Amino acid sequence: QVQLVESGGGLVQAGGSLRLSCAASGRTFSTYAMGWFRHAPGKERAFVAAVTWSGGSTYYTDSVKGRFTIAGDNAKNTVFLQMNSLKPGDTAVYYCAATPSRYGLATGRYDYWGQGTQVTVSS
Repeated sequence: QVQLVESGGGLVQAGGSLRLSCAASGRTFSTYAMGWFRHAPGKERAFVAAVTWSGGSTYYTDSVKGRFTIAGDNAKNTVFLQMNSLKPGDTAVYYCAATPSRYGLATGRYDYWGQGTQVTVSS
């Protein structure tokens, strides 16, 4: 099992920045990639970004490219999501997730999930 704990959410004005953190514990050696998803009111949960532990390959949904940056710290088993130029449309609960396989990364089917952290962007 892998346990994930997010932190760093909050309220920010449009154009501002936030950095989310996700601390992983347990069988972290079994994870292949870590990702961030978000769930906005009235919408389905959506992929935001992902990073592989080996090689540090990164992936982003189009709407956040150039504004968000995902990075992993292997030594601390922690993944960060730096969010700049935030927009009201970024308002959502953000979830950290982990997958042990390339299949999970490719399909968005992650095995482990955190409890979520609220990000609210005011206009």
